[in-house]
Amino acid sequence: MNKKEVAKQYITHLENGNIEQVIALFTQNGIVDSPLYGIKNANDFYRELNSDTSTSELYVKGIFEEDHTNSIALYFTYKWTLKNDKKVEFDVVDIIEFDNQHKISKLKIIYDTVTARKLVAEL
Repeated sequence: MNKKEVAKQYITHLENGNIEQVIALFTQNGIVDSPLYGIKNANDFYRELNSDTSTSELYVKGIFEEDHTNSIALYFTYKWTLKNDKKVEFDVVDIIEFDNQHKISKLKIIYDTVTARKLVAEL
């Protein structure tokens, strides 16, 4: 798969709650930098996110790729229903860095956490 195909797979697996498939897109030491959960290895991050999540709906607004880089940016709307049935919706930009085999080595999540932070604290 090329970088754009990996990014599309990432969105699909994340929305469907297929955590094992999401984690499989990462390198063994892949990390996620999240404004809500901090910096964690991908395995720990997605398991924690999954334990806090009832459902997710993701709507891709754009995938941005520059030639000759190992990065891609995903821009999407995230409709997140938490385990306690509280809902929050926000726009997200994920910056994905790949290794030479198109595995994700780092994913940086960028979004406004003002509402989500309060709701996650209530879990």
